[in-house]
Amino acid sequence: MSGPAAGTADAATTTDVVCLGESMVTFLPSQPGRLADVPSFGRGIGGAESNVACALAAAGHRAAWVGRVGADGFGDHLVETIASYGVDTSAVRRDPVRPTGIYFRTATDRGAGTHEVAYYRAGSAASAMSPDNVPYEDLLAGRVLHLSGITAALSADCLALLRDLTAARPGRPLVSFDVNHRPHLWRGGDADASVLLELARRCDLVFVGEDEAEEAWGIVGAEAIRAALPEPAVVVVKRGSAGATVFASGSRPGPRSSNAGGAESAAGPRSSNAGGAESAPGGAEPAADTVTLVPALRVDVVAAVGAGDAFAAGFLSATLRGLPVRERVRHGHLMAAAVLTVPGDLTDPPARDHADRLAALDDDAWGRLRLGPGWTAADRAPEEVRTP
Repeated sequence: MSGPAAGTADAATTTDVVCLGESMVTFLPSQPGRLADVPSFGRGIGGAESNVACALAAAGHRAAWVGRVGADGFGDHLVETIASYGVDTSAVRRDPVRPTGIYFRTATDRGAGTHEVAYYRAGSAASAMSPDNVPYEDLLAGRVLHLSGITAALSADCLALLRDLTAARPGRPLVSFDVNHRPHLWRGGDADASVLLELARRCDLVFVGEDEAEEAWGIVGAEAIRAALPEPAVVVVKRGSAGATVFASGSRPGPRSSNAGGAESAAGPRSSNAGGAESAPGGAEPAADTVTLVPALRVDVVAAVGAGDAFAAGFLSATLRGLPVRERVRHGHLMAAAVLTVPGDLTDPPARDHADRLAALDDDAWGRLRLGPGWTAADRAPEEVRTP
């Protein structure tokens, strides 16, 4: 099996994945239309990293979310809601001065020209996160630390924090990074592109959309993206309706095992070279990549928001379970399909045995699947899932 793989888990004592980032209260429109015309909004939560934590916890993993919220009612709502999914929120810090961020959005897809988002997050509690005020003992305690490029855009202190967390250090957990390029959050012109590339190259597992790589870096095509990110053990290039292509090198470490000594996987400890990249044992060149292309599912989409986070959660879940790369991607697609068929950012994933049956389908049966609203609640045999 290529790429990061799970160590021996002790589910009673070890956190599988720690997710760091800003979560906000989101206000979802009661009907389609411009923000100026929507008469009322329903309250939910939104945040790339907390979305991943919630999805992983709902799928049966020990997940923790580390963030910073205001000492206000919105902060209470965030912490209580995220905890209700089974996520450990004990390391969340409350800011007595800065508020919890909120935002409003329209019902259209983020990629549509009519999509609107109104953020009220400048000066938020999360933007004050820094290397001086986050609990490193909690951040580094899991088998995987999941980060995203959104955090780097919030403030100079947040960027400093991500640079520190992605630096090579003894005993560092596997670092997962979702590029999540959000141009509207950055104010430095092309600086965001170089920052995101720098951070991605210092991580072990990277998720990046083909479209955002072209927008941020001017790089076109999965092979070119991998060439720009040679250091990570695994690069997952999300290609929309075409599926995902995974580049995995077999010589890099997997998630830290959960034995009492907190040892690394059998692939060996990380090097501490200046770029934060890992070297192969004995200083050898990394093994050639295994390249895996997995087609996407056909889904009757209700709303696209949160699908990328769900995909990352599905991929991480299967990685922790030590499944082959193809099944990791398929679990990513399935968890994304669960979110795509509901209005909000979060939903319960399919039961594990249900998802395992679907992920194990042969290529022809996988290609015939078409999933619509409610599919996760029906524990059906694979051939009974809706097909065209």
